[in-house]
Amino acid sequence: MPRAELAPGVKRKIIEFDAETWQALHTLALDRMNTLQELADEAFADLLKKHHRPVTLKEALEASAPDAARQHRKTHRKARGAQ
Repeated sequence: MPRAELAPGVKRKIIEFDAETWQALHTLALDRMNTLQELADEAFADLLKKHHRPVTLKEALEASAPDAARQHRKTHRKARGAQ
């Protein structure tokens, strides 16, 4: 049976769970009427957020904007002071 085509940019990874963890995740998915993929998406999004890791280009730009503005002001002050 051929595999379904993946959308551009989509990656697959095989992961392994012990029996107890699998059962707990399966039960949670059923209780919430979610798929395991939806649980994984939520868990990874929370993990990236916890560690302040941007996912999208927009998030990366927003996260870097305060640093860029601070650096610009610092450089601008040095240039004015040299005059």
